[in-house]
Amino acid sequence: MALIKDLDETQAPLVEHLAELRTRLVRALVFLGVGFAICLPFADVIFGWLVLPLRSAFAEGQGQLIFTKLYEQFFVDMKVALFAGFLLSFPFIANQLWAFVAPGLYAKEKKAFLPFLLATPVLFLSGASLAYFVVMPTAFKWFLGFQGERGGLTVEALPAVGDYLALVMRFIIVFGVSFLLPVFLLLLNRAGIVERAQLAKARRYVIVGIVTVAAIITPPDVFSQILLAVPLFLLFEGSLVLMRLSERKRDRQDVAGQPETDA
Repeated sequence: MALIKDLDETQAPLVEHLAELRTRLVRALVFLGVGFAICLPFADVIFGWLVLPLRSAFAEGQGQLIFTKLYEQFFVDMKVALFAGFLLSFPFIANQLWAFVAPGLYAKEKKAFLPFLLATPVLFLSGASLAYFVVMPTAFKWFLGFQGERGGLTVEALPAVGDYLALVMRFIIVFGVSFLLPVFLLLLNRAGIVERAQLAKARRYVIVGIVTVAAIITPPDVFSQILLAVPLFLLFEGSLVLMRLSERKRDRQDVAGQPETDA
């Protein structure tokens, strides 16, 4: 009977956590729906912004987008609104995630985790901005360079709106998520899973891994791969520097006999 009572007591917190998780997920979906509803009337304007890199890659007065399915443009507008709505509602969704996780953390752990939470949107936007302003115009110009005469016929680029949107979203998401590498590494270091010395010794393997990942997740052009691999390596080195500074701070506190208060 005592065992059954203990099991019942342990199940209660689990049920409460599941109920709290359901509430947070529902709120996150509501925020996403609100963002989608806000962005849907402006889907055409937002897509106009997304098409600017391609328009700049074409010669003046040239270039067009087509759709080959009657419903394609409709679904493109839906995807644009959903994509923009997610970006718009992300701070609120992240707040729900934080509200679910924070009660289970000590004050010291909250203080340590908060900088990573704040750095995530900044790094994601940095990667997305690099993709939008630098990588996409460069890659699109390279792609359009394949236009010309082939076997006595004219080869002309006529990208479909659906394919173009998928490519743009791939660029933005890949670069945005890849720029979260420092957050991932520093969290692993904070948790004691990896040490700075281990990462420094494995630098040559990390470089190979970065180049391989860049080749896999970017479109098949060398410019995109280089423009992703170089920043990722710099972010990796920057993570090592931050880890080193954190280690020095802990060492000074240990010498002074003070408790650790890393932010």
